[in-house]
Amino acid sequence: MKKWIFCFIAVLGVWGLSACGGGESSSVENKADSDQVSLDFWVFGATNYEELAAEYEEENPGVSINVKVSENADHHDALFTALSAGSGAPDLAMLEVDQIDRFKQAEDRFANLYDQGADAIQDQYLDWKWKIGENAEGDFLFGLPTDIGPKGMYYNTEVFEEAGLPTEPEEVAGLISSKEDFLDVGREIKESTGKPIVDSMEMAYRAKMDGLEKSYFDEQGNLLLENEENQVKEAYDLAVEMNELGIVGNYTMWSPEWTNAVNDSDFAVEMGAAWLKGWMSDNAPDSAGKWRVVTLPEEFAGNWGGSYLGMPAETENKEEAYAFAEWLISPDNQLASFLSDAGLFPSTPETYEKEEFKETTDEYFGGQSTAQVFAEAAEDIPAVYKGPDYVSVNDEILTALQNVQDGADPEEEWEAAVTRIKGLLER
Repeated sequence: MKKWIFCFIAVLGVWGLSACGGGESSSVENKADSDQVSLDFWVFGATNYEELAAEYEEENPGVSINVKVSENADHHDALFTALSAGSGAPDLAMLEVDQIDRFKQAEDRFANLYDQGADAIQDQYLDWKWKIGENAEGDFLFGLPTDIGPKGMYYNTEVFEEAGLPTEPEEVAGLISSKEDFLDVGREIKESTGKPIVDSMEMAYRAKMDGLEKSYFDEQGNLLLENEENQVKEAYDLAVEMNELGIVGNYTMWSPEWTNAVNDSDFAVEMGAAWLKGWMSDNAPDSAGKWRVVTLPEEFAGNWGGSYLGMPAETENKEEAYAFAEWLISPDNQLASFLSDAGLFPSTPETYEKEEFKETTDEYFGGQSTAQVFAEAAEDIPAVYKGPDYVSVNDEILTALQNVQDGADPEEEWEAAVTRIKGLLER
């Protein structure tokens, strides 16, 4: 997809066919009752929103909700296409946190949720999460907050024990409370076990990257990679340093090799988001009971993932769509989403105080109440501006880091990545 949302109309004309027809599989026949409202709701990934939508329909007989589920990339591309064409968009759509700035370029294609009364519920949500859903001036709200991805330090007790290190969460949290501690423990694990502390260059990079208040762009769209105060280069240099220390593995996340490494305790730490718990328990059953979670050192604290509910301006059902969206992301329903198989982590601090939340335990993690760890982590996250081209730029940096791990010169790879990025943005 190109940078500017109204470019290449000819291409969009072709894509618009699939986008406009994409909802047919989940649509329902209009009911005879003329007061019946039918809402199209586009979501991506694993959520419990289908179940909650059915519950809402039971409580509100005049409303039917057609939920269309797609993969992340397909979902956002179809929405981008429909908005560009000016027709075919749903009444509500999820916007992933890495994608939302891409859509902020088309403010006129969205309904301002402040006009629907969203300011009345703002105090129910984490400040940083809410802020990301606004425009730069803070007077236009693109999306209501859904889930978040606060990061924690998943550590393998088997590897820590093999290295002669403590394994209880309280002790590990005290052992690794700074970047320097993390590097020292990484050296110790490598010397004692021959295993890396982290699985990949991507995770070494994200250790610092996910907590930056500014990543690749400022709010005016200026590329920051050559700025003297650019912290992205610091994150890049940290990953390079960890690689030079020999404490970074070469497992591509989500690959079969990476899954086997999780199962076989081949690395010590994953700096992952709350949602990673579900993936591990579903896909790495052999490692059950071997992992625990603690908060990350402050300079590594950050968010990875989460979404918003946006309302395309073309909807003719703004009042009904907003009422459903507000209900869906309420503290009680965020608790329901968290307790479901989807395990969506709440953006509502009120939920963290509910007994059902506090009393959750994770058998995969030795019976630990990991929810409390991530709730603590959620409070210390900055509001990050990522920019519309975040995903493309990030891919170029990750390519450079992989080249470094394969033996390339770090500074040459950084310069080459910056050159590629500039060329990408000029297209």
